[in-house]
Amino acid sequence: MPYAIIQPPFTLKFREMPKPELKSYYAWFMQVLPERVAGLEQAVREAPSHGAWRADLTPDSLIPLGEWFASQVEVRKRTQEELDEIKAGLTFPIEVSEEELTNRTFSIAMDVGMYFSQVILKNLPGTKWDQLLKNRRDAEYGQPVLMGFGVVPLNPVRIATVIAYGISSHTKTGANLRAAYDTWARMKS
Repeated sequence: MPYAIIQPPFTLKFREMPKPELKSYYAWFMQVLPERVAGLEQAVREAPSHGAWRADLTPDSLIPLGEWFASQVEVRKRTQEELDEIKAGLTFPIEVSEEELTNRTFSIAMDVGMYFSQVILKNLPGTKWDQLLKNRRDAEYGQPVLMGFGVVPLNPVRIATVIAYGISSHTKTGANLRAAYDTWARMKS
C-alpha cells in the first residue's frame, strides 16, 4: 500500500491563523495522530530492511525509525518565486538554499514527529500536550507542543522537520532522532 501524504485542511501559517482555527487545527492533529502513526508503521515495515519494525513506543524504536526516515528524505528545487519570497522576509541577507523538502518528506516528518511525541509521552512521566496561544511571536505559536520540560516547549514535528533538513544537507543522520529523545529525556530529569 503506498504511503498516504498527509493533507491538513489548514494553511499551516500559524501566526496568521485566527485562534478558533488554531484550536480546530489542534483538535484535528490529535484526531489524526493515531491513524498517522499506524500508517507510518506500515510504511516503515514495507521497506525490506525494516520489515520487523514495530511502533512499540520504546526509545530504542527511534533508532531504526531514524534510519528509515533518513532513506526517505527527498528535496526539490525551489522556484524563483519561493526564493524571492524567502529573501524578502529576511531581516539580514543570508544565503538561501535552492532546495526544499518535498511534500512527501514534510508529511513523513510530521508522522515521525507524531510518533516521537508518543514515545516521549509514554516514557517521560509528567509530559503532556499543550497549545501555545498567548504570543504570536512565539516560535511554537499555535502548534501542538509537549510541555513538562520547565518553560521550554517541545515541538515534535519541528524536531523531525529539522532532522529532515539536516539529512538533506548532510549535516544530520537518522541517528539524530534517538539523540533528540535522549536530549529531552536529560532535560526532564
